[in-house]
Amino acid sequence: MIELAGLERVDYLASFPHLATFPICLDPDEVNLKEFTGRGPLDAGGAVRLTGTAPVREVLTPAACYHVYLHHQGESLEEPLHLTTRNTCFRREAYYEPLRRQWSFRMRELVCLGTRAEVAEFLASTTSMVDALCRELDLPVTWELATDPFFQPARNPKYLAQRLQPTKREALFGDLAIASTNLHEDHFGAAFDITRDGRPAVSGCVAFGIERWLYAVTRRHGADPAGWPDVTAAALRVVAGGAP
Repeated sequence: MIELAGLERVDYLASFPHLATFPICLDPDEVNLKEFTGRGPLDAGGAVRLTGTAPVREVLTPAACYHVYLHHQGESLEEPLHLTTRNTCFRREAYYEPLRRQWSFRMRELVCLGTRAEVAEFLASTTSMVDALCRELDLPVTWELATDPFFQPARNPKYLAQRLQPTKREALFGDLAIASTNLHEDHFGAAFDITRDGRPAVSGCVAFGIERWLYAVTRRHGADPAGWPDVTAAALRVVAGGAP
């Protein structure tokens, strides 16, 4: 989970209310709990009949990298900061499709905080390495400009900014995005008071949906792992050929 007080610095709930999943608990007051159990917890349709709930102060993690900015808030960077993180993330999809569209899924992210030039170099080099890894694994992908799934996008200035100045690209395996590169400009640096060279740090990330990569591998090479390419060996060849 991640505290909503931190995420509100970047207007997460205003931008993505339709994706948010909240941890809800009943108010522990005994009268409230007796009311909940006494009238029957479920209605005829199987929905929970909630009584009073405790204050909701967190949201289930919607993207792995959000914790990075909270963890490093207030820092002044003397050199670019490169990090990697993995987390189980939650986004309320409109429908469920195994490995492709899931309410909970695992995300690996590579993050860079620095000057704009440093972040641009990081995104360019990691994009090249993702391309190389896909070739090694015989996973044909195409890179397309994309936007984040904002609520009421036509009324959201962040969506309009992404259309006017594209900052997000997705690696598509067929019609499925299995990786993305994202330039945040100083959005997170300014919100969390992270500086580089006396100015709000620019950030960027490369994100991988782990279940989606599993879908791509099984779709391309079959469900039996014996027929899969050696992923570790492929990754080592890519790193040896051009690690930043």
